[in-house]
Amino acid sequence: MLGQMMTQPLLISSLINHADRYHGQTEIFSVETDGTVTETSWGQVAKNARKLASALTKLGLEPQARIGTLAWNNRRHLEIYYGTSGAGFVCHTVNPRLFPEQLTYIINHAQDRVLFFDATFIPLVAALQEHLPDVQHFVLMGPRNEEVIAQIPGVKFYDEFIETGDAGFLWPSFDENTASSLCYTSGTTGHPKGVLYSHRSTVLHSFGSNTRDVIGFSAMDVVMPVVPMFHVNAWGSPYACAMSGSRMVLPGPGLHGEALVNLIDTYGVTLAMGVPTIWQGLLAHAEQSGSKLASLQRTVIGGAACPPSMIEIFREAFGVDTIHAWGMSEMSPLGTANHPLAKHRDLPLEEQHKLRESQGRPCYGVELKIVDDDGNDLPHDGETQGDLLVRGYWVLDSYFQMQDENLLQDGWFATGDVATLDADGYMTIRDRSKDIIKSGGEWISSVELENIAVAHPKLATAAVVGVPHPKWDERPLLVAVKAEGENPTEEELLSFYDGKIAKWQVPDKVVFVEALPLNATGKIMKRKLRADFENTLNG
Repeated sequence: MLGQMMTQPLLISSLINHADRYHGQTEIFSVETDGTVTETSWGQVAKNARKLASALTKLGLEPQARIGTLAWNNRRHLEIYYGTSGAGFVCHTVNPRLFPEQLTYIINHAQDRVLFFDATFIPLVAALQEHLPDVQHFVLMGPRNEEVIAQIPGVKFYDEFIETGDAGFLWPSFDENTASSLCYTSGTTGHPKGVLYSHRSTVLHSFGSNTRDVIGFSAMDVVMPVVPMFHVNAWGSPYACAMSGSRMVLPGPGLHGEALVNLIDTYGVTLAMGVPTIWQGLLAHAEQSGSKLASLQRTVIGGAACPPSMIEIFREAFGVDTIHAWGMSEMSPLGTANHPLAKHRDLPLEEQHKLRESQGRPCYGVELKIVDDDGNDLPHDGETQGDLLVRGYWVLDSYFQMQDENLLQDGWFATGDVATLDADGYMTIRDRSKDIIKSGGEWISSVELENIAVAHPKLATAAVVGVPHPKWDERPLLVAVKAEGENPTEEELLSFYDGKIAKWQVPDKVVFVEALPLNATGKIMKRKLRADFENTLNG
């Protein structure tokens, strides 16, 4: 008989078991909703997760029952991640920044049976409760609070609830393709859509993100996921950090620059993860306060294209390496990360820096290609742009409880991005297909125009959208937010484009606003900007 290897299912419970067994004393620092910081460990998180799993099982919930959360990044949320999925239920992280109508739709569509919520969301849950007929148990994530009982009848309290469970609970074994967690897209058009992850896909995603050419978490790292745990599982970091035994700093609700700089400096954060808008606030406060962010070694920036000027500031002012990454909810989310190849070591420094501006290469487990409007494959020459398609071990096959026979194209998922690919696999997002500007039959990348604009020292942030034009169909419009204390002119901003792009691509006009509209995941709502300024160039 030929020899073979052991076969064990890839289950999320194996991640917390590993962290408990080999990194049980490793600290986790958690900012609570009242601003206090509690210290726990992987061992204590594992113990509480088992107690929670036992307590949920005793409720008599059906297998695969969805368990909702309305919560920030904190240690109880981390325990819920493992306690729900490990017991065979589905952890459904709900984005609290959505409108109440969207929240009602999502929770009802998922048919959540239990809803855990942080104290921040007591008024929200009280208002929603009567509209959530499937939710049988509401659990406040904290100790007993008598005042909440009157607002939310029948409410349970997390700290009491887990004590009804058994710390010696044994994680059940089941098929690794069993659903583990559920996350809904932000629903910029129509209802939000659910993306259902499996134990297998989650564990494989953790392996992928832990490779050195992606993020490469380490037991030497102190990791601060600023990206919310309610948004694509904080980019998978709670799972990957358990696999690697990293320390974690969970920042709670305070994501402004001062709070984040203080956490980095206090707890020695080495690796932080978030979207560009978050880092703008952090960099501004670091500069104002004089912090050198001495412990910080790497930032992972995703969720939107990272302006080259931000990468440069992190590198030159703070000595921090920026990993430019790309992914989406439908991809668990990691798709690419930007790291150089060995052959790039001898490139001039300026060219090495330029290389880091793309979204990088896919890791093993993800395949990319670009196609034209007819679905024909396009060359990977770094110049030709087309619709970006993806497939892989942790890529969506179908949306939760939705039938769409046309979702996949010959087994590939259409991302909605327009991109280029080069021969080494480096991918550059040129735009979202719905945001790219078509002017006089030629394409203009709004991302490229934005990257130039935000490098202007007198701007805090900016967006570029295409608006109707009587001659050219569409022309780019720059919507700008002035930096504090600055008063740039339209002429000054438009002249900043000189020599950086072709003259015909320069925006026709600048509109100044107090703030850009952001959706629930912190991305700029370009559809709203297009609607608000659709007549700007028509007279």
